[in-house]
Amino acid sequence: MMITLKNGIEIQIRSYKEADFSSIHTLNEQEAWSNLVKKKDDAKAAWNHSNIAYVATVDDKIIGYIRGITDQSITLFICELLIDQAYRGLGVGQELLYYVHSLYPTTRVEMLASSTSQTYYENKGFRPFYGFRKTFAEWNR
Repeated sequence: MMITLKNGIEIQIRSYKEADFSSIHTLNEQEAWSNLVKKKDDAKAAWNHSNIAYVATVDDKIIGYIRGITDQSITLFICELLIDQAYRGLGVGQELLYYVHSLYPTTRVEMLASSTSQTYYENKGFRPFYGFRKTFAEWNR
């Protein structure tokens, strides 16, 4: 899908291909998402097994991505949304979110946000919700 942003830049949103992962990993490194960088093989496996996996490109260069999971009826959970710093503020993230949600319009979008991205999502009309998180290593058995 081709989209023209407000500044005239044309982006393409397309499905993830395994060959895209090196560019995705580079974006993660640039953003200092250390967990995804350290667990590179696990992150790649997650991409290969997610039913929401799309990239945004400009002239075949990956400038952003969105990854998530959905039951296709009620819940669409966004695991990661990341835009190259040079393309932030142009609407790329909003276009990725809208595109994915349009594929499953009966779902509600849920995602976690960091303290730095909270304002972005609130400004886009997302409501905060309360949740919990625990890794397998944190179980005390």
